[in-house]
Amino acid sequence: MEAAHSSLTIALALAAGVLAQAVARHLRLPGIVLLLVVGVGVGPDGLGWVRPDELGGGLYSLVDLAVAVILFEGGLNLEISRLRRSQLEIRRLVTWGACITWLGGALAARYFLGWDWEIALLFGSLVVVTGPTVVGPLVAELRLRPRVATVLEAEGVLIDPIGAILAVLVLEVTISPGLDSLAAGGLGLVLRLAFGAGAGVGAGFILARLLAVRRLVPEGHRNILVLALVLLLFEACDAFVPESGIMAVTLAGVVVGNSKTSVDRDLREFKDQLSVLLIGLLFVMLAAGVRFEEVRALGLGGWLVVASLVFLVRPLQVFITTAGSELSLSERGFIAWVAPRGIVAAAIASIVARALESAGLEGGDELRALVFLTIACTVVVAGLSAGFVGNWLGVRLPGREGVAILGVGAIALALAEVLRAGGRGVVFLDSNPHKAREAEERGFGVVFGNAIQERTLQRAGFESVEAAVGLTGNKTLNGVFVERARELFGVPRALVAATEIDGGLVAEMLERDEADVVFEGHHDLERWEARARSGDIEIVRFLYRPSEADQGGEDGPARGTAGERFIVLAIERGGVTRPMSTRFVLKPGDWASVALHAPERSEAVEALTGLGWVPEP
Repeated sequence: MEAAHSSLTIALALAAGVLAQAVARHLRLPGIVLLLVVGVGVGPDGLGWVRPDELGGGLYSLVDLAVAVILFEGGLNLEISRLRRSQLEIRRLVTWGACITWLGGALAARYFLGWDWEIALLFGSLVVVTGPTVVGPLVAELRLRPRVATVLEAEGVLIDPIGAILAVLVLEVTISPGLDSLAAGGLGLVLRLAFGAGAGVGAGFILARLLAVRRLVPEGHRNILVLALVLLLFEACDAFVPESGIMAVTLAGVVVGNSKTSVDRDLREFKDQLSVLLIGLLFVMLAAGVRFEEVRALGLGGWLVVASLVFLVRPLQVFITTAGSELSLSERGFIAWVAPRGIVAAAIASIVARALESAGLEGGDELRALVFLTIACTVVVAGLSAGFVGNWLGVRLPGREGVAILGVGAIALALAEVLRAGGRGVVFLDSNPHKAREAEERGFGVVFGNAIQERTLQRAGFESVEAAVGLTGNKTLNGVFVERARELFGVPRALVAATEIDGGLVAEMLERDEADVVFEGHHDLERWEARARSGDIEIVRFLYRPSEADQGGEDGPARGTAGERFIVLAIERGGVTRPMSTRFVLKPGDWASVALHAPERSEAVEALTGLGWVPEP
């Protein structure tokens, strides 16, 4: 089968890219590895379904716009508060580190492949970038120490525009060599970075203000407005100062991402999904344009160039630029090992190869082939070995086992006692000094402060938290707390207390399966506080042994049918104790720790027995 026209080529590449990433996620492989394989498979060297040449110059316009969206999305996810703590290392990596990689890559290509200095320097500039589309998912999966994760993520996002602009300037000098061209190139680098940075920060503030004013942009139009303005920013900056748009959209993303707006969460989700779509499209299209014969023609020299980048240039770059920093030796070693190249390197390499061909210069195809070989090897090496290396160097966080509870109260303390008895670590967060002291007297760790702030969550050790539980009387505060825990630290379980669900943030999170209601149903925590002060609460263990009639649908039994006579606090299964929640599916043999209202003990036990629970003898 051959693609009949350009629109079919794009549709096939889109479908192949999305499917490849879905399969990669199931196989727990780096998505770009499978995208490269699929791109070659559906390209001219494979099935011949995707032929990028049919798009002509339109392919590179598509590449430009897609890269703009991808880098904006990368900027959205950079927390300035985290960048400040590692600003020295990040600044050195994206400046002096970029120079070391550029020169190291050029020397390797010159020595092992015998390329002319012009093409060798072009190659070095193309492999300066690392690639946020690869680093981001890898960091999230590995659960690294916060300082290591911040440095890798920030480098991946900020180095891309610097590397792309550097590659374009080296290309201009290569096409028009001379001292004048070299001087203009140096001035052009500063001008493009400065103009792009200024335009990006300014546009980011304007965009953030537009999103912050309620009802200014109609509901449902905000995400597409951001998309349209980002593309306009990219093209407008390039029109005034060529190649400055890539820096502008990156910093605009950073500004918008750190300006809390009412659509912050939805915007991130929209841009994340759009980036997945565009990454799949671009990698399939660009990989299809690389012929297998071109890669094979590089011979042993090509493999030696890639090996020198991984084992010599990257370690040299990291250890020089992080000397004297707060990073430990093991952290520096891990950062030196992880430097996968991504979509920006592939996109700029294809553009540079086409420009060389248009200028009548040789070496474009070989250059592109070597960049794709570098991408494939660095992604495979990082994706398959980073976990082992991270464990060996001790930079990965321990398994998530802890439970963080917002709000010290009678039921919260009762839940914490049960979890601690089951071997789970518990930490409380509360801004009330009297409540905090009460939890400390019980032997629990307590972090005093605003639980919505990132630094407070960091002090609580949320990197090792498996479940965040909001147990205050304010359901909105509970929702914001668990949402921050999920977004900033990837906490798997988010549980909130609520007397009722009548819209708002908690309702939205429940609808998207991002949170669950804690315990077996809604409860009035203030009433249980009063009962605790009167000494009317009793904790009893029950075994779940349902009859066939009790085992109905997936909702399971024990769902708050007895009003406020009892609260199912936690479930023990297979030696693991976890907080109960409304969506937790019970199994015969589960043990529950239940808070009973002592004056109504017999009624509560009767109600629980009817639901399949048997009290412990």
